[in-house]
Amino acid sequence: MLNIGIILGSTRPGRNGEAVARWVTEIAQKRTDAKFELVDIADFNLPLLDEPYPPSMGQYTKPHTIAWSEKINTFDGFVFVTPEYNHATSAALKNAIDYLFNEWKDKAVGFVGYGGSGAQRAVENLRTIAAELHMADVRAQVGLSLFTDFENFSVFKPAAHQEASVNTMLDQVIAWSGAMKTLR
Repeated sequence: MLNIGIILGSTRPGRNGEAVARWVTEIAQKRTDAKFELVDIADFNLPLLDEPYPPSMGQYTKPHTIAWSEKINTFDGFVFVTPEYNHATSAALKNAIDYLFNEWKDKAVGFVGYGGSGAQRAVENLRTIAAELHMADVRAQVGLSLFTDFENFSVFKPAAHQEASVNTMLDQVIAWSGAMKTLR
């Protein structure tokens, strides 16, 4: 069975991403076509990239990098849950991604974004990063608006149609994850 990591891409105190990531995980865990695990990058305490060698060499020297590598390597595909900060993904998620290379390679990725405009620009930012890492990004994405899917910009109350959007994205992540597994 495929293993899909749902990566919570914000470490900010009071972050909206935790409610969003838990919601995505709850929807995913109703499915029987893959196993899903929520991974909070905050749990790994990754400082700004501090490895002396490029990630593509896989010569990690820091315990936090080794732990991060071991976790990410267990997955066949991913869902990145990202906020949009200044028209891009969070610095914390970008940093966490930058720590690794081969652990992301030849795996599928889908996106759930939240922000003023549904985090469309943050997702586009992540698509460019995913391409460089040899990841297959799926077309379907979930865009959550701070105006319509949150009360007072902080209490997560997704519109009813959003669950279908999550399942469509997961359908594609699972299909592509299975196909990409043959490349690894």
